[in-house]
Amino acid sequence: MSRVVVPVRYPLSAHSRRTLAAAIEEAATRDAELTVLHVDLYQESGKVTRTDLKRAVERAFGRQSNARYVVRQGFLVEQTILDEVAAEDADVVVIGRKQVSRWRRSLRTLLGEPDVEAFLADELDCELVTVDAD
Repeated sequence: MSRVVVPVRYPLSAHSRRTLAAAIEEAATRDAELTVLHVDLYQESGKVTRTDLKRAVERAFGRQSNARYVVRQGFLVEQTILDEVAAEDADVVVIGRKQVSRWRRSLRTLLGEPDVEAFLADELDCELVTVDAD
């Protein structure tokens, strides 16, 4: 069975809700399992639990029988997402345009003016779906 991974903020922002809605639709279309991922930054130490994340998603979208909820601790959001996607052997990653912009800023310091979608496609070896903020 294929897997769709969607990184989100907690509490769910409006943009995270739109990204999550697209990921839920993508998983349904592909008859795939869904992993909802939140990266809890060590330096912010929000102490978000899987139960918190699951309840927030279910309040917004109802019960998702094909979903798994994951909270990872990390210093760098981008690297933690890449690690989770690789561990999940995901077929698709659904991210918001704002997240692409954050990755672009991070990579710009290393690579100049990177093509983030191409970089992630190379690093992830899976399909990347980006969701507009509007």
